[in-house]
Amino acid sequence: MARHLTVIGAGIFGLCCGWELARRGARVTVIEAERVAAGSSGGTVGALSPHAPGAWNPKKQTQLDALIAAERWWDTVRSIGGTDPGYARRGRLQPVAPGAEAQARARVQAAAQDWPAPFRMTLTDAPTGALVPDSASGLWLADNLTARISPRAACAALAAAIRASGGEIVESAGLQRPEDLPQGAIWATGAQGLADLGRDLGHKAGDGVHGQSALLAHAAPDAPQVFAEGLHIVPHADGTTAIGSTSEPGRDDTATDDQLDALIARARALCPQLAGARVLDRWAGIRPRAASRAPLVGRWPGRPGHFIANGGFKIGFAMAPAVAAMLAELILNDSDRIPTGFRPS
Repeated sequence: MARHLTVIGAGIFGLCCGWELARRGARVTVIEAERVAAGSSGGTVGALSPHAPGAWNPKKQTQLDALIAAERWWDTVRSIGGTDPGYARRGRLQPVAPGAEAQARARVQAAAQDWPAPFRMTLTDAPTGALVPDSASGLWLADNLTARISPRAACAALAAAIRASGGEIVESAGLQRPEDLPQGAIWATGAQGLADLGRDLGHKAGDGVHGQSALLAHAAPDAPQVFAEGLHIVPHADGTTAIGSTSEPGRDDTATDDQLDALIARARALCPQLAGARVLDRWAGIRPRAASRAPLVGRWPGRPGHFIANGGFKIGFAMAPAVAAMLAELILNDSDRIPTGFRPS
């Protein structure tokens, strides 16, 4: 009989864990307090972009491996569940600031060393695409590794794949407690989970960071996404373009405000093609940021049979498949390949 496993939380980490376990033959129940993608995974941006090359470390390598594997991974999710997650690898453009040309060339060289072929970064004075940011230097960094995903569609696709594989997703279940699950569970519960872990550890494990993003009616489905001045501009396949995101530590609400208006204005200034695009959606949420700035994955200290998958923050959608694979191997095969810096302890 297949092993039965419970996952708490139907955001991107919880759903990826549920799918990774289900595809390996486990019986899975995902329990969600509200609804699929109700929290920080229900945003609009979906930028699957690599860390800057150079100064290599296990977190960068894990994310690189996940980005390279993402096309096949998400294609399997789509084919099993019959729902499109909105994944596509279209690359990225970054304007180079005046005086930063040498740094840009060094980044190109580092990518040649750290990224495997055919992925590369180039410096260009003639970028292509329907969405090109202004560049005061006349130069842009371009890469062909960066991809996009539609966050809400991706979560819906994972839920469909889990159900198609015999798994169950229970929504509107309210908050769960460890004592209600004596057999154990994977806890993918975002900022609340970080607070709970911190109480068990006796020190802060992380916090929630308020963020805002928007969705504009601008169609550029085949264009590279843009990253400029800390801002992501991500064209999606459905004729929309996402703008995000703010980072506002210390806020615990999920309201949008004039900071999002300023973000949209910045995006339009960077990419004049967005000037007349209508705002379709304004989103705000609390994203879980681990104190280590790396995802937290592994056994929950002091809770036998319980595990944690948390701390995705800005790279959650890129890292979630890798985090899920690590946990599945640990739980099903007792194989531990979790980097030291990712461990909850």
